[in-house]
Amino acid sequence: MSKLKDKVALVTGASKGIGAAIARTLAAEGASVVVNYASSKAGADTVVAAIEAAGGKAFAVGGDVSKQADAESMVAAAIAQFGRLDILVNNAGVYQMAPIEETTEALYRRIFDINVLGTLLVTQAASPHLGQGASVINIGSTVSRITPPGSAVYSGTKGAVDAITGVLSRELGARGIRVNSVNPGMVITEGVHTAGFAGGDFEQWAVGLTPLGRVGQPDDIAPVVAFLASDEAKWLTGELIIASGGMR
Repeated sequence: MSKLKDKVALVTGASKGIGAAIARTLAAEGASVVVNYASSKAGADTVVAAIEAAGGKAFAVGGDVSKQADAESMVAAAIAQFGRLDILVNNAGVYQMAPIEETTEALYRRIFDINVLGTLLVTQAASPHLGQGASVINIGSTVSRITPPGSAVYSGTKGAVDAITGVLSRELGARGIRVNSVNPGMVITEGVHTAGFAGGDFEQWAVGLTPLGRVGQPDDIAPVVAFLASDEAKWLTGELIIASGGMR
């Protein structure tokens, strides 16, 4: 039985990587999915095509989560297309490693604007449309716990996301809306390859910290998000689920 039947989900940053896997998995569980992208329309269209080929419902909508007008527009598009919104996955995020000597105002603003402000703006836009039983899932990271050198800004954003999760779980709980965070460990995505983290010393370091002895794949994270989106998690809110193969 599809545990998300008749639900509508908006997944930000869903044109590739973890976001794409989440969109596909939510659709496989019966949800109609709005696939948000910032720049890769082709990637988002590929995700939509895969969902539709499997018998699901989806459409792509562009938008920069760090812009209030875009956040409101993508939520409005979801309502116009599907008539409701039950699940919000704040997945859109960027990262860049830099030691403190090389940290700039521009780097700080770019990463905080997308990772933190984006989470706030899209949740704000979605909130009026979410009702009893709705679920907000924020994608954090174990980086805020292992705090590797050179990650002050990025780790700071993910620590903020976890704090925001706790606050919003209290703010929205009275309306029956659950807010939780999933904290992945190192997951092999297009971005990880582009950054040069896959297959090198960084990956070996991450594997050394991971009791299960491997780095993650997007499909390791997506089922955890689907669980939190479903009624199976109806008694969970304000939780930080570490999905990292044991990496702490």
